[in-house]
Amino acid sequence: MTQPVAEPAPVSTMPRIGDPAPEFTAVTTQGEIHFPGDYAGTWVILFSHPADFTPVCTSEFMTFATMQDEFKAYNTELVGLSVDGLYSHIAWLRTIKEKITFRDISNVEVTFPLIDDVSMKVATLYGMIMPGEATTQAVRAVFVIDPQGIVRTVLYYPLSLGRNFDELLRVVKALQTADAFGVATPADWRPGERVIVPPAGSCGTAKDRMAGTEEGVECVDWFFCTKEISEADIDTKIRTS
Repeated sequence: MTQPVAEPAPVSTMPRIGDPAPEFTAVTTQGEIHFPGDYAGTWVILFSHPADFTPVCTSEFMTFATMQDEFKAYNTELVGLSVDGLYSHIAWLRTIKEKITFRDISNVEVTFPLIDDVSMKVATLYGMIMPGEATTQAVRAVFVIDPQGIVRTVLYYPLSLGRNFDELLRVVKALQTADAFGVATPADWRPGERVIVPPAGSCGTAKDRMAGTEEGVECVDWFFCTKEISEADIDTKIRTS
């Protein structure tokens, strides 16, 4: 007799850099959202956390909430997710506002959407469930999505490690600077520091660069050229408020 074949377990996919952000509709603490369509024309940080009423997640949500206006200034919205239900989310966020102090921050109100994902549908769609870490909690995933709905950066952290939110803001500024000025950003770059100029597309341009005749460009070799863009010039181009 032929033995029945067991069906394979569902595969958790992960969008890659350059992919369109997977679409979904979800209930959140700020009402229903249609993602990413509702955010067309803006940058979005979609991030997951393991669970409500946990200490690391609480510190992260308080930090994100206090930095929300900084992200908005660069046309960037925040959307959170965990595999908890809506009423759990609401109770947790109320507790944060009424009871929790972290690094002298208190009375923090979280006003960005937090997705109800008890079914783990969205978490699975975005590859936020990693069985080697946990099968019933999302890891600390971060997706930076551009105004065209394209995934531009993917970051993953284990359950025990809180994220660096200054770095997330730096990532947003670096991506927007690269798009606005057609450049790349070197290691540890901050706005106002020199940026990387893409390699020359012709021999003539390369010679001009090496000879120091291309305005504002300094080269230490044909493949490593930089130029200065002031923080003020960057903000003029990418800051929206």
